[in-house]
Amino acid sequence: MITLKVLHTTTYRFNENVRLLPHRLMLRPRESRELRLISSNIAVTPPATLTWAHDVFGNAIATATFQMTASSLVITSAAELQLDAVAWPVFDIAVSAMSYPFRYSDDDWTDLGALALPQFSDTAGVLRNWAQMFVRGSRTDTLSLLKDLSFGVSEAVQYQSREEEGTQTPVESLNRGWGSCRDLAVLFTEAARMLGFGARIVSGYLYNPEQDNVGSSGAGSTHAWAEVFVPGAGWITFDPTNRSLGGFNLIPVAVARDIRQTIPVSGSFVGSIGAFAGTSVEVLVTS
Repeated sequence: MITLKVLHTTTYRFNENVRLLPHRLMLRPRESRELRLISSNIAVTPPATLTWAHDVFGNAIATATFQMTASSLVITSAAELQLDAVAWPVFDIAVSAMSYPFRYSDDDWTDLGALALPQFSDTAGVLRNWAQMFVRGSRTDTLSLLKDLSFGVSEAVQYQSREEEGTQTPVESLNRGWGSCRDLAVLFTEAARMLGFGARIVSGYLYNPEQDNVGSSGAGSTHAWAEVFVPGAGWITFDPTNRSLGGFNLIPVAVARDIRQTIPVSGSFVGSIGAFAGTSVEVLVTS
C-alpha cells in the first residue's frame, strides 16, 4: 500500500472580465477496494458554489456556479489517497469465460448495454478486421487475447503527446500510426467492443516516480486507459500506452462509455470575441 497526493490545477486566463457560466468538475478520485480516499478538496478562484452529484456511471461530479465576473479562473483539486493494487494481479475468470468466444449472461449483457457496442463508424471494416487478427483460433484464451490486443495497440500506434482537444477515431489512429494516451485507450476499447466485449474508458492519473512509463512528463500526470468486463474477474484494467495489466500505478477518477464524458473541467463564459487568452494545466502526483 502506498499513500499518494495529487494536486491538479487548471487555470483559465482572459483579456477582460467575463461572466463565468456553470463549470462541470470531474476531479474526485473513485474509491474502490484498491483505492481509499483520505481527503479531497476543490478550491475555486473566484469563489464559487459547489454542488455535488453522481452521474450514471457513479462518478462524482461537482458543478461550480459563480456570482461575479473575473479575468481569470483557477480550479485546484487536492487529494490524498492510499493505493493498494498489486503489480502482477491474478484474475479469477469464470470457467465459462476462460476461452473466447464466450457468451455473457443475459443480465450482464443487458446491464453492459452501450458499453458493449462500438461508438465509431467502421463501414469499411478496417477496425473489425484489425481486431480479428488477434484471435488465434476457434477457441482462444480470453486473457491472452486481451493482452495481445493491448500490446497490438501500442505496436500499431506510437505514443505522442497531443495538446489538441478531442480524440482521434480508432481508424485515424491506425492510419496515422501515432496518438495520445486517450487515442490509444479509445482504439483498444473500440477494438474490444468489435470482438464482443463490454469495455469502458477510464481517465485519471498515472503515478510514474521512476519516469519509466510513457504518457507522463514527470512523476505523475493525467492519463487515460481502459477496462474490460470479464465474468468472474469483473472489470480488468488495461493500459495500452504502457502495455500494462492492472492498476497498480493508476488513479482512476472517471469511467465512461465515451472519452468525451471524462473531461476533468468543462464550462463556458460570456465575453467579447478575443476575450479568451489561454489555459494551462499542472498535475503533481507525489508519495
